[in-house]
Amino acid sequence: MAAPGCALFGFSPSALLLWLAAAGAGRADAQWSGKGTSPHLPSIFLGRCAEYLALVAPQLRDKNCTAIWEAFKMVLDKDPCSVSPSDYDLFMNLSRHSIPRDKSLFWENNQFLVTSYAENTRRFMPLRDVLYGRTGDLLSWCRQKNASGLDYQSCPTSEDCENNAVNSFWKRASMQYSKDSSGVIHVMLNGSEPTGAYPVKGFFADFEVPYFQKDKITRIEIWVMNEIEGPKVESCGEGSVKILEERLKTMGFQYSCIDDYLPVKLLQCVDHSTHPDCALNSS
Repeated sequence: MAAPGCALFGFSPSALLLWLAAAGAGRADAQWSGKGTSPHLPSIFLGRCAEYLALVAPQLRDKNCTAIWEAFKMVLDKDPCSVSPSDYDLFMNLSRHSIPRDKSLFWENNQFLVTSYAENTRRFMPLRDVLYGRTGDLLSWCRQKNASGLDYQSCPTSEDCENNAVNSFWKRASMQYSKDSSGVIHVMLNGSEPTGAYPVKGFFADFEVPYFQKDKITRIEIWVMNEIEGPKVESCGEGSVKILEERLKTMGFQYSCIDDYLPVKLLQCVDHSTHPDCALNSS
């Protein structure tokens, strides 16, 4: 008897075994724990840059997307575990621009909520909405370990090595974003995160907070957002949020903290309109 389902798809059992072996070999070729270089990386990068200059920030139209890409792709010639944040200095110098006062929005563990609320810079300008952040958002890239050319099978993460191309990019971008932020600084944290709303080791803690410019910042406003239908793990003044508050106080910043900031919660409720947490009080 033939193996169930094989004939249905036109495979003999032997052909199916060969196909599975080839697929397994492809996975075995992956040297790293992260996803490989994003397909069509140059086209996506250049397209995002051109779209940003044409539609999001036409006042930046004098910037040269080709030069920005050439500066960025220099890291693609380096060993995938030997890329430092400073390797992106030229790229950053060519792509950086001012951030409107009071419009910076930092975050941890709620990237897509931040993106939705910022609404393509209309309300706020988080890191992924500045030019240099937009070009790299949700992409992956690295050179092959022992050969030239991009690795489309896998790329290293921090689990593999510290100085990998993507982590170093976001470290450099985070530092620049913090240095250029001014006025009221907004921070959105996830109060439903099981490990705590404020990771004491993370991009915000290690590469953004230390680079806040005290002479440019008037105060810092923290929003602790609980997920609709999610657990309420931490609130203002509790656990890791309290650690952040004490850190900001020690650094000499004025700050405030709001649980479930209403404008953001209303956005969350768009997808959970019948949930009790989204019921409107009648008065």
